Amino acid sequence: MRMKHCIHLVAIALMELCLGAVNTRAQVQEPSPPIFDTKTHKVWIQPGYIDFLMGAEASPSYRENGQYRSVQPAIPPRMVAYATHEKPGTIVIDTANHALYLVGSNGKALRYSVGVGREGYGWSGTERISRKRQWPDWRPPAAMRDRRPDLPAHMVGGPANPLGARALYLGHTLFRIHGSNEPETVGQDSSSGCFRMTNRDIIDLYQRVRVGTKVVVR
Repeated sequence: MRMKHCIHLVAIALMELCLGAVNTRAQVQEPSPPIFDTKTHKVWIQPGYIDFLMGAEASPSYRENGQYRSVQPAIPPRMVAYATHEKPGTIVIDTANHALYLVGSNGKALRYSVGVGREGYGWSGTERISRKRQWPDWRPPAAMRDRRPDLPAHMVGGPANPLGARALYLGHTLFRIHGSNEPETVGQDSSSGCFRMTNRDIIDLYQRVRVGTKVVVR
């Protein structure tokens, strides 16, 4: 199985090199999905597959007229005027404007850019942070694996993990505010319902909030 997989990867690499020689601007091809070895019970994942899966190329929302559009970098966090009845320390996520506000005092809030759910995956409501994790493991929920059965059941935390450097878990739901190994998706409709931030921003937010913090999603 490993030999077959290696041969398969070499064939793909040669094909991509040939395509690149013909047209250096050709669209990146999707890597082959993971292969499950029934003898060793191991999953062989082609290098770059998770990066592709979580990137713009795998997201339908990034297509315009059949082409992948470029995205703007996330806006750095900044203190802004923000009128709200929520108490200081509350997190308010404005999904329409891809903004997360950490409410402060005197009509001010710290504003961060966030990636939100793609069409059909957005939601609103009120939750509280139930857990905080540094470099969290990723276990795709059952609904996501139903849509993409080729996803791994578990991925350890680290720089290549789609959850990024930190994660704030929302109540008993499957949703999180988390970092990302694809910062270009922040500020876009790019997720399956979670809220993506750059690793720099989620580390900053992580240090400012605690378990029990109220989170309002609008």
